[in-house]
Amino acid sequence: MSHSAIPISLPIKEKDRPAEVWAIQPPPPESGDHLSRVEFERRYDAHPEIKKAELIEGVVYVASPVRFSQHSAPHSDVMGWLSVYRAATPGVVVGDNGTWRVDETNEVQPDAMMRLDPALGGRSWLDEMDYVNGAPELVVEIAASSASIDLHEKLRLYERVGVPEYIVVRTYERELDWFILREGVYQKLAPDTTGVLRSEIFPGLWLDSQALLAGDLATVLKVLEKGLASAEHAEFVKRNRVALDA
Repeated sequence: MSHSAIPISLPIKEKDRPAEVWAIQPPPPESGDHLSRVEFERRYDAHPEIKKAELIEGVVYVASPVRFSQHSAPHSDVMGWLSVYRAATPGVVVGDNGTWRVDETNEVQPDAMMRLDPALGGRSWLDEMDYVNGAPELVVEIAASSASIDLHEKLRLYERVGVPEYIVVRTYERELDWFILREGVYQKLAPDTTGVLRSEIFPGLWLDSQALLAGDLATVLKVLEKGLASAEHAEFVKRNRVALDA
């Protein structure tokens, strides 16, 4: 979100502001508000002090302050894992907390997403505001527990709009769920015989989930290196280069 507007300061309480004032300076989005996407963006842009707010099925959710060990650190490790894959794989783009205009009643900022270039069959694109439209191929959310919106409202939304792969890292419970969309319904991805999870959309994107949950980024990257050295990743890279050069 651009947060380009500058709030004006008025010497009255917010609840006492007349309607004509809100036309100039709209109220901030608050959790529980029911808004259209257009009105949500108007309020969000007018209040840069709000660092993260999302609109899910027409309802506003304003994020709480971020805890370092339970969110910031694992988020950083996820970005490192995805960024190494991106560096070795032409035609993929990784984003961190980018605004995604899902539809008229949904606008979210996933903790991480990885998109396939439209020239390679990717179904998402950037609009004139540099916001994501369409469905990214992979979305990752860092959640406190299974009670969070990431495994309820967001899961249903991502399933409905066709996000092929969705990962939820549950930090308090030390669990990781990797969902694969099959016939319009999410199913959990099963690990291979060594306990490694392997993406079905991005060949070579391998993950040792226990190492990630333990904060062992070195092991996470060692397992990823094996995926990047696999025959399926080499074929994916070759195919992508041919399509991108065409």
